Amino acid sequence: QVQLVESGGGSVRPGGSLRLSCSASAVTFADYAMGWFRQAPGKEHEAVSCIDSSGSTRYLDSVKGRFTISVANSRNTLRDNARNTVYLDMIQMRPEDTALYYCAADYVSCDQMWRGEGTPFGAWGQGTQVAVSS
Repeated sequence: QVQLVESGGGSVRPGGSLRLSCSASAVTFADYAMGWFRQAPGKEHEAVSCIDSSGSTRYLDSVKGRFTISVANSRNTLRDNARNTVYLDMIQMRPEDTALYYCAADYVSCDQMWRGEGTPFGAWGQGTQVAVSS
């Protein structure tokens, strides 16, 4: 099973920026996706962004233009048989971005991950808290 280690998060003022990182252990299949989800107190768990090995990405409407998902290599693509680190760069942050953010990885496409479709081999990070307040 893929192992995920998250870092980043913290507290910022509205309009500020943060970067979340998620490092995944090596995967053995070419087709997989990594993504970020969040859950705010009293709210549903929601998908924020994902990227897959084909390069496809998706973003929650409310974060489009403010959040960017990327992969830590020159091609910005997920690679098999390699450790991959995925970043979520967040700018122009809003109080409504406050939540516990989770990294996820699974042997699915980004679209499948977005729809909540997973495999028994999917993995989740431990979560990192993001707080936006003045």
